[in-house]
Amino acid sequence: MGIIIWLIVGGIVGWLASLIMRRDAQQGIILNIVVGIIGAFIGGWLGGMLGIGGGDINDGNFSIAGLLLSLLGAVVLLAIVNLFTRGRAR
Repeated sequence: MGIIIWLIVGGIVGWLASLIMRRDAQQGIILNIVVGIIGAFIGGWLGGMLGIGGGDINDGNFSIAGLLLSLLGAVVLLAIVNLFTRGRAR
């Protein structure tokens, strides 16, 4: 059940990040899911470094803070991708 939740939440987070970074027309659902899942790992890592606690979806401790950290991580990931593909971050 955890993988299905990862895919759904990852897709939503990746899609929101692609809208924020204006890459939605260039990404499909698979790339949105990948960006969302990798962004969640980046957001969790950043949150751990900053001492911000987020929720873990697999433990049932899902929280808005965890969702926002995942979104932040996905936006950071897309900004890095923009640096390499376009030469600048938007």
